Amino acid sequence: MILVIAPIILAGYYLWTQAADQFVSRVAFSVRTEKQSSAIELLGGITELSGSDSSDTDILFAYLSSQELVSRIDRKVDLRAIWSRVSPEIDPVFAFDAAGTIEDLQAHWERKISIVYDSSTGLIDLEVLAFDPADAQRIAQAILDECTAMINSLSRIAQEDSIRFTREELGNAVQRLKEARRALTQFRNRTQIVDPSIDTKNQMGLLVTLQQQLADALITYDLLQDTTRENDPRITQAKRRIEVIQARINSERGNLGLGTDKESGDAFANLVGEYEGLIVDREFAETAYTASLAAHDSALAEVRKQSRYLAAHVKPTRAEQAQFPRRKLILALIALFCFFTWSILCLTYYSLRDRS
Repeated sequence: MILVIAPIILAGYYLWTQAADQFVSRVAFSVRTEKQSSAIELLGGITELSGSDSSDTDILFAYLSSQELVSRIDRKVDLRAIWSRVSPEIDPVFAFDAAGTIEDLQAHWERKISIVYDSSTGLIDLEVLAFDPADAQRIAQAILDECTAMINSLSRIAQEDSIRFTREELGNAVQRLKEARRALTQFRNRTQIVDPSIDTKNQMGLLVTLQQQLADALITYDLLQDTTRENDPRITQAKRRIEVIQARINSERGNLGLGTDKESGDAFANLVGEYEGLIVDREFAETAYTASLAAHDSALAEVRKQSRYLAAHVKPTRAEQAQFPRRKLILALIALFCFFTWSILCLTYYSLRDRS
């Protein structure tokens, strides 16, 4: 029986004389995603106003046990000083050695921080232990603040991912539109023509008028040949008029790119073709810009519809009475373990004795 009684006495002595009281601060929260629905969806009851985002909650649950969070909380509230407030020489089981590494601190974190995660509801419950109730509450509040910052960071990253592609497309469309308008402006400065189509209409009107005058001159020339002598000066004048009109027609046709003998420089028809190509490029750039702007605005509106935030339904509490360590429960477990160990040893001893 000494194997049972001695450990119980030693454990009881340590728990009631050496083990320091620990206070608990509780905090509970969940990740919520608020979605603003349209009027039609609200009337039809198709969507919900809010709900929990399980993937974000899974990330948050893993983050609560990470070394990064332990380091952040340590820098913020000095976990080493809080958990070594009681000297490890007095309470080596529940106190922390301030000279320990970050790995030691993370291992002690898992002993002092109890995390309960309900995956069906997305709720996370925390119990934070410390030797002082104010310290426990400070740690719980720091954890809540860091988790809120992490969720806000995830929300910003998700929003940035949602609009990054449309913003890049909008930037490309704006640049394309600027280049198209710049090319059109350079064309107008080079040719001193605002709209070649208008000048083309004017020149075509002039060409039609010249052709009508040419027809009248030919008719007059034919009539003079039939009614006058060959040496009549009017015939010479009519012939000269026909030659002048024909030369002017050839010149105008050459400017429009319709003649066979073109003068130096671009024919007007080529200028019109170049201008129409620039107009098509500008219209295409404007259409692409309009579509990109609409897609970007739609992405921004979709981002604004969803707001991810951390909802704490239990704020960090402040204990008035120490609840840990649970001395009676620990002593009962030790006694039960010693009793079973003693029973197994007795059974083993009598079994071996009976065989011998």
